Amino acid sequence: MSEQFDLIVIGGGSAARAAADKAERDYDARVALVERERWGGSRPNIACQPTKAYVVVAELLHDVNTRAGTIGIDVGAATPNLARTHAWKEGLKKPQPQWIEELQARGYSTFTGEATLVDARTVRVGYDDLEADRILIATGSRTAVPPIDGIEDAGWVDHVSALDLTEVPESLLVVGAGAVGLEFSQIFTRFGSKVTIVDGLDRIAPLADAEASATLAAALEDEGIEIVVSAFVKSARREGGEIVAAIAPRDGSAPREFGVSQILLASGRVPNLDGLNVEQLGIETSKLGIAVDEHMRTSVEGIWAAGDIDAVAQFTPVAQYQARIAVADMFEDDGPAADYSVLPTSIFTDPELGSVGLTEEQAREEGYEVETVTHDSVKRFQLIGEEHGLFKVVFDGETRRVLGLHVVSRNAADIVQGFSLGVKLGATVDDLAGMHHVFPTFGEGIKAAAERALVHA
Repeated sequence: MSEQFDLIVIGGGSAARAAADKAERDYDARVALVERERWGGSRPNIACQPTKAYVVVAELLHDVNTRAGTIGIDVGAATPNLARTHAWKEGLKKPQPQWIEELQARGYSTFTGEATLVDARTVRVGYDDLEADRILIATGSRTAVPPIDGIEDAGWVDHVSALDLTEVPESLLVVGAGAVGLEFSQIFTRFGSKVTIVDGLDRIAPLADAEASATLAAALEDEGIEIVVSAFVKSARREGGEIVAAIAPRDGSAPREFGVSQILLASGRVPNLDGLNVEQLGIETSKLGIAVDEHMRTSVEGIWAAGDIDAVAQFTPVAQYQARIAVADMFEDDGPAADYSVLPTSIFTDPELGSVGLTEEQAREEGYEVETVTHDSVKRFQLIGEEHGLFKVVFDGETRRVLGLHVVSRNAADIVQGFSLGVKLGATVDDLAGMHHVFPTFGEGIKAAAERALVHA
């Protein structure tokens, strides 16, 4: 059976729904959505929402055990009940039938099954051929399995299956020190696991400002997390009831072996391209995903891509943003180009690491006359017992314009998100120093840092 649409979206996640919403609302388009596995996508089902639910549990557990007695609250030692936490997390999810019902209520046609691109305007789902002049690929990504000898036989979990554990592993080896690896390292440390995190690069959070990365590393090490950088997990094997992993330093020195209860993989993502037929259609790809231009166009006319599948910046808000950019390009002659120059991001550890704009290193590489000012503590830190923090302003010494903000603090994500508008509008470090602020807050650390620039003005 063949059916005609104005737009076919392959995927049912954040990018897909944002595209369908804009196409229907702004252009009165007839939209088909195709999803093979998980309506709603990763964010509400297996990624951001359930992961941050565990972050909340771990933070509360930590605060009770480290601060309650100090501030005059008499409680016993708090211990996690992972089975109950898992049940609570599952209760936050929207059931799959409800996703479909709500999408259909908005006027979209939904098809559950494997999508295959027959040509540049036809998508086959089972026995149905869907046709449209516009196709958006928004199929997301999944955990990459690094080349570790024996890893499949030894067994592993990732950010999806780790959230289905009902018992806390005694020890955990985390492969990868990006956002996912760092968040899960701290979550399971606070649940009671002995955690070692390994990364092949020379520091954790390699995309963050180096000073912010070092500050966060110190905080995590103070909680007992062992951080091993410039090293790779070479092999893994089962011995009795544990996994024996070999960590090989990058400098070629002898590997170190030790036993762990579980290995968690968090060293990268691979695009969900299986079964789509992209190579046969001539859609340009790389190992990271589908290649797109600033309007989300692929190399094949009539086909766009958005979200994790293009690997530009794998964040939910970026997926939604790219989808809207793509739809505007589909239906307009002069749709806007994507701009990622002011993109707030955060790692949801405790303290969080939030950033917006250029790091100090990036600013120097781009040729700015770089100056920086920092502040390391605010009054709120004393109240929560925080010993590690950073509020850093990167600015152009010639124009005084703020180039980047980097924060290691509780609520860092909210801090950089609020200040990102100022960065976008060209605020100067003097603007930050002269603004009014609320006391006592975590965010006042930005003003305190900026005031240090006045000495040099």
